[in-house]
Amino acid sequence: MLRTTNFKPVTSKFSQFVRYASTKYDVVVVGGGPGGYIAAIKAAQLGYNTACIEKRGALGGTCLNVGCIPSKSLLNNSHLYHQVKHEAGIRGISINGDISVDFPGLMSAKEKAVKQLTGGIEMLFKKNKVTYLKGEGSFVNEKTLAVKPIDGSETHEVEADHIIVATGSEPTPFPGIEIDEERIVTNTGILALKEIPKRLTIIGGGIIGLEMASVYSRIGSEVTVIEFQSALGSGMDGEVAKNVQKFLGKQGLNFKLGTKVTKGVRNGEVVNIEVEDVKSGKKEEIESDVLLVAIGRRPYTEGLNIEAAGLEADNKGRLIIDEQFRTKHPHIRVIGDVTFGPMLAHKAEEEGVAAAEYIKHGHGHVNYGNIPSVMYTHPEVAWVGLNEEQLKEQGIKYKVGKFPFIANSRAKTNVDTEGFVKFLADAETQRVLGVHIIGPNAGEMIAEAGLALEYGASTEDIARTCHAHPTLSEAFKEAALATFDKPLNF
Repeated sequence: MLRTTNFKPVTSKFSQFVRYASTKYDVVVVGGGPGGYIAAIKAAQLGYNTACIEKRGALGGTCLNVGCIPSKSLLNNSHLYHQVKHEAGIRGISINGDISVDFPGLMSAKEKAVKQLTGGIEMLFKKNKVTYLKGEGSFVNEKTLAVKPIDGSETHEVEADHIIVATGSEPTPFPGIEIDEERIVTNTGILALKEIPKRLTIIGGGIIGLEMASVYSRIGSEVTVIEFQSALGSGMDGEVAKNVQKFLGKQGLNFKLGTKVTKGVRNGEVVNIEVEDVKSGKKEEIESDVLLVAIGRRPYTEGLNIEAAGLEADNKGRLIIDEQFRTKHPHIRVIGDVTFGPMLAHKAEEEGVAAAEYIKHGHGHVNYGNIPSVMYTHPEVAWVGLNEEQLKEQGIKYKVGKFPFIANSRAKTNVDTEGFVKFLADAETQRVLGVHIIGPNAGEMIAEAGLALEYGASTEDIARTCHAHPTLSEAFKEAALATFDKPLNF
């Protein structure tokens, strides 16, 4: 129920910050990332007097500021550059003069996109009457939070009937390697380099590492990816992961799989890296201009003072919750990267909506078996549901249906034919169990797979659904058909 307490904001033309007359809210969200800001908006839409505490000074969390959004800007624009430079001729386009990268311009375009989107969230807060508290939030007790404003003004306290913690995650540090965000960088530093490194070395062959490898390889860096495991892309279907390595290798990326890093030290303007083959123990030294550490992320609770509220964390630092996101205190809920599950923005968003609905109605919904993943390299990689390795491990009998983009008319006309769509279906019922795509438009096409999973569709349901011609999605239809019959165009 909406409170009648006075919370009129008072602004000054000399300050972008807001002072509040009220310190009591129905719902307070700590963290303004994808999970937090969505939770705040949804709670406000459900009639709650809601505040969101965010210390970054810009809403959107890691995703919008130093993650998903800026990286996609660089990926898209570097791909356009690569296409113009290397594919114009085969597309019947004649380029007169040299084609080069304006690196400051590339970075400026990224910053413009970030600013527009983070500013857009502030507008959504105003539209939905969410109070935005720009400061660092920490627990005083289970009902009260201290807010230390980022403008240096006096710390004040807010109380809430319900608290949602959505403080996100931070890069996992690499033991013995000191990050300076100049030569030895995380996702933050790699998105803010001042010049294109001649040599870029990346520790970690997951999504962040491979996306940044693609960007800098396209614009001129010699890129080496070091991965401890014997395969790339943790979580990917094994067959897809092998093709990822093949396709990216053709683009000039160097891979050292089954290799561990034993040392990484900055010496002036270079970084010296020592590596060791996991099986043979053979050592090697690599000199690089920039080293990106991309070995994953960990829950972020620094400064939150969870002890004051009696909140508990597991051995991975994840705050412990029940199936309704509740901690030991039912009025305190936790969502997003700071608790269990895949560290994905869209997973956090779904939890943000569900958490607000649990508060209001006592029920909410997140299907953790239907959380898509996308890697925005070229070709793109996307998947949802189970992969072959998981099905074998669980002893589930299944059928495979595949269709290559080289046999798809739209892919051929676009001169973009690498990859395939792969369906995994129950051997008896044809129910869709998982879909894995490597190829053009994979990140958009995977939404159809998610819908199929959510409604328990069979591959025959999909194969008998008319898909427009000529479209890339016809490959999706044909792959579904291939699980129980013969494809028509291959």
